[in-house]
Order: sequence, then structure tokens, then C-alpha cells
Amino acid sequence: MKHLLTKAAVAALAIGFATESMAVEWNVSVWGKRRAFTEHVEKLAELVSAKTNGEFTMNISYGGLSKNRENLDGISIGAFEMAQFCAGYHRDKNPTITVLELPFLGVNNLTEEVAISHAVYAHPAVAKDLARWNAKLLMTSPMPQYNIVGTSEPRDTLEKMAGMRVRATGGIGQAFEKVGAVPTSVTATEAYSAMESGVVDTVAFAPHAHLSFRTIDQATWWTANLNPGTVNCPVVVNIDAYEDLSDEHRAALDGSVDESIAFYVENYGKLLTRWDEVLTEKNVQKVMISDEELTKFHAVAADPIREKWIADMTAQGIPAQELYDLMMTTLAETRAAN
Repeated sequence: MKHLLTKAAVAALAIGFATESMAVEWNVSVWGKRRAFTEHVEKLAELVSAKTNGEFTMNISYGGLSKNRENLDGISIGAFEMAQFCAGYHRDKNPTITVLELPFLGVNNLTEEVAISHAVYAHPAVAKDLARWNAKLLMTSPMPQYNIVGTSEPRDTLEKMAGMRVRATGGIGQAFEKVGAVPTSVTATEAYSAMESGVVDTVAFAPHAHLSFRTIDQATWWTANLNPGTVNCPVVVNIDAYEDLSDEHRAALDGSVDESIAFYVENYGKLLTRWDEVLTEKNVQKVMISDEELTKFHAVAADPIREKWIADMTAQGIPAQELYDLMMTTLAETRAAN
């Protein structure tokens, strides 16, 4: 009997350890505070936990694990298993996905932004590029076209934008530079203080960021139709952590991406619906750029920046023209389907 009890106790302990070993907890590094930009990450964590009966959970940290410009580095060394970052923060580390940050692509909505982002992410050259950082692209963080807020006189012509100090990254920053503005790539969390202290005159953000980082609180005007482009901010996972997942857990993660993105798009749509109300509440003037000025901006910025990007990336051995064509073909197909 003693022998049998011993065996039973050992078996019970073994089952307990096995159950414990099956539990997986991932650390996820984002920044700022919970907002429309992070809702797909929150939804993903919720869905994965539900599908695995709490065996696979995610601890989402808003700035506690890493600075936003260092999230890709953290992924590369396994400091955490999942992270969100923006391509424009370190263009040299993720050159392939900067095609999605080229100015004036003509993307009209978040559905189109999701489609072109995920098409580019799936390209073998892009997977290889991010694998240098032990990162696997999981999903995008689709954002609408950026526009700028500012104080004093509205910058509603290219002439008035000359010399303007603007918080803008990636292709948007390059576009403003083409018209004589002075872009600076202060992070989103630094934008309010940069505007308050006069380091920048204007800030380029999507609506959710103007709200979350309070730049709208200082603004007296907003360009409603400049639409110079947007930034691309993927969510990535550490390749080793991803491959270490059980088949069940990996399926739960992969199978939750589309639903998380759909939730994000629906939630962001509600924010865009309210945006005009916010402008009215805060007495922010809606500035419309004339068609003539927009045409001039396109001519100065769109074609030259695209051609230079293709030439520079091709020189680095990246199939730049192929990536650009894939993006534009996907955009056309998505628009036709909808």
C-alpha cells in the first residue's frame, strides 16, 4: 500500500508539473497608454487566453519593458516575446517595410491600409529583413492618413510650410522636407512637450495620437485634407518564442489576428466619427488645403521620394520595385473588391 501511495503521489505531482509547464505567459512591449492604436493587441490577448482556457496569456506593458524606439532591439535579444514599433523610428533596421511609409500613396481607409501592409509583410524579402532581429511580423496597426496641428497662423500653403518645424517621421518627414520644412522625429510621447516648448511648430499624427498625446489640446488649427501619408507600425513576435509554442497555442495566436484587426478597425471608426466633435469642443479650426497646393505638394514630394526609395533599396539588394508594385496592386484589388 505504501508503495502504491508513493506511485500515486508521484503521478499526481507529475501531472501538476505538466500542467504548469503547459502554461505560457508572454510579455508584450507597447508604449504610451491604452488607446485605439493598441486595441488589437488587447483584443489578441483576450482571444488567445479564451481559446486556450487561460493557458496562454499576455502581459501587456505600456512603457515598462522598453522605450518605443528600442522595442525591436528587445525582441532581437528575447527581452520580451511581442512588441509594437513604428518603421520610421529606425528605417535602417527595417528598410523593406518603409515602402508602406512612402508619401501620397492614395490609401483611403483602414481596410486598404491593412491589406497593403499584410501583403508586404508576407513577402519573403520582408520576412528575411525582420528575421535579422529575430522578429516575425504578426499584424499591422493600421492608421489613417496623418495631418498636422499647429498654433498661430495656419500653414495652408507650401510657402507657409517653408521653415516650419514639424514632428514627422518616415516618408511624411521626407515629404515636408521637400517643401522646405524642418522635420524632427521626436517620439510620440515627447510630442506634447516639444510643441509646448517650441521645439516644433506643428505635429503630424493620426487623430487617435493627437488625442492620446494631447497635442490637440495646444492646437488652434488642423489640416483636414493634407493627407501626406501615414506611418507603418507592426506588431512582431520573437521567432524563438513563436516556434516554442505548442501547435495549439500557435494556432490560437495566428487564428486570432484577423478578429483582432477587425475589432481595431471597428473601434477606430468610432473615434473618426467623433473627431469633428472633438475639434468643435476644443475650438480647433479645420483648415482645408487648396487643390492647387495639394497638386504642387504631390509633384514636389511623391514621385521624387518614391523613385529615390526604389533606387536606394535596390542598391541594398532589396527587391524594391517588386515590393512597391505588390503594394499598389494589392491596393487596387482591395479597392475593386469593396
